[in-house]
Amino acid sequence: MKYTRETPRNPVSLRNRVSLYLTQLRSAILLSIIITQTREVTAVSVETIQKPSTSTIRKHAPRYRVLLHNDDFNSMEHVVQTLMKTVPSLTQPQAVNIMMEAHSSGIALVITCEMEHAEFYCETLQNHGLTSTIEPDE
Repeated sequence: MKYTRETPRNPVSLRNRVSLYLTQLRSAILLSIIITQTREVTAVSVETIQKPSTSTIRKHAPRYRVLLHNDDFNSMEHVVQTLMKTVPSLTQPQAVNIMMEAHSSGIALVITCEMEHAEFYCETLQNHGLTSTIEPDE
C-alpha cells in the first residue's frame, strides 16, 4: 500500500473564512437591530402632538378725547400757536377752528387718541396756561 499524504486544508484560509463568516453574521445581526430600532423610532416620530387651538384677538386701546376749554386770559394767537406746538399733526387752519369752537361754545375737541398720548397733550396744554381735560371716547 502506498501511503499518500493528503494535503490538509490550509488552516489560515479556513480561519479567514470562519472569521469572515462571523463578521458577516455580526453585521447582519447589527443591521437587523438597527432596522428594528429605526422602525420603532419612525413609528414614534410619526405621531403628532396636537396643540389646543388658541387664537388671540387684539383689542384696540381705549380712545380718549382731549378737550380745550374757553378762558378769558389767553390770546387767540397764543392758543393757536400752543395747539400747533402741542399736537404736531394739527395745521394752522385746524388749530384756528379748534380755538374758535372753544371760544364760541366753551369747549372744543382737540384730538382723539390713546390714553397716554391724551394725558401728554392735556398736560402740555395746561403747562402753557390753557384749560384742558380728557375724557373717554364713546
